[in-house]
Amino acid sequence: MDVIKRIKEQVENNPVIIFMKGTPQFPLCGFSSRAAEALKACGKPFAHVNVMQDPEIFENLPRYADWPTFPQVYIKGELIGGCDIILELQASGELQRMVNEAMAGGEA
Repeated sequence: MDVIKRIKEQVENNPVIIFMKGTPQFPLCGFSSRAAEALKACGKPFAHVNVMQDPEIFENLPRYADWPTFPQVYIKGELIGGCDIILELQASGELQRMVNEAMAGGEA
């Protein structure tokens, strides 16, 4: 399967997903670690993809959403952003609302 189609499927089939370096339990960079911690703090399950284990995704994800860096967080199929944006949303309470709505099937 084409890598862009694989990325699209993962984004569309998971209400909340983070493409990161490493895993939420064993992040491989500080930005990925902080973004994953913010998602964990929401108390809802989320999917993750370790871009370090999939060179095709690592190379092509920046093209998919025109976002050059990792991590990338998607909620309800939409790119929300990277570490800084996720932390800002967490601080304002918006991240919790967005995750709750995505998990409930509502509009984020």
